[in-house]
Amino acid sequence: MSDADNRGGSSNDESSRHGADLTSDLVMALRFFSRLPTGTRLHTVPNLDRIARILPLASLLIGLGPACVLLLGVAGGISPLFAAIAAAACSAIVTGAMSEDAAADAADGLFGGSTAERRLEILKDSRHGTYGVLTIVFIVGLKAAALSALAVHGGLAVAALWLAAGLLARSGGLYVAMALPPARTAGASASAGRLSRNAFGLGLVVAFVVALVLAVPFVSPLGLLVAGVIAAVVALGWTRLCDRLVGGQTGDLIGALQALLEIALLAAFMTMIAG
Repeated sequence: MSDADNRGGSSNDESSRHGADLTSDLVMALRFFSRLPTGTRLHTVPNLDRIARILPLASLLIGLGPACVLLLGVAGGISPLFAAIAAAACSAIVTGAMSEDAAADAADGLFGGSTAERRLEILKDSRHGTYGVLTIVFIVGLKAAALSALAVHGGLAVAALWLAAGLLARSGGLYVAMALPPARTAGASASAGRLSRNAFGLGLVVAFVVALVLAVPFVSPLGLLVAGVIAAVVALGWTRLCDRLVGGQTGDLIGALQALLEIALLAAFMTMIAG
């Protein structure tokens, strides 16, 4: 076999391995953030660096079904609020209500304990207290209100903007995993490892580019940039709060930031969408 044939075979092998790695990373991200079927591939320990890079694509797949429910509901003449609540319910089914549950746990833990140790203990408890229940009500209510308000601009507009918000919120929510160490040695976040700046930055840049494509027909690029700045302020504030109250991050605190960012971005889009 010639050297050229050897080089060609090696290149094909590397391409195949690269494609297999991307598929594995996508499956890992989908299993971490959703309940979508991913086949019989063996489960691997989550790795945040690998998840962050592929997360924009995973977010598109996760958000596509709920966005279509919203689009079809609005286009079919259903009440915008009804369509928005139905779409939010569909999203909760697809994701296993991950961010809503995380936000509830975070509210109970951060505001229900007086010491870092007690807050972490409450965070680990799957039961929801008053703070948690109210947080779920507020998160779902604000999301439904924002989506129904955006729906007056048409089904395509609200579906595209929701997808854009979901992309940015899910990738942006990982900021706390990059900025803070795990608050405890066990748990989903600790086992997934510390997120590197490069992986987080790459994922966020890709998410922003895809969000720009989705949102720019309805919101100006400047408007999307302003929404991104608002989201950054929310992320920085949440990270500082987590650091002060528990000295690190957990899976619930990551998911809670995702929920907060989605609401903040939808609220920003409400004020910036072209009439």
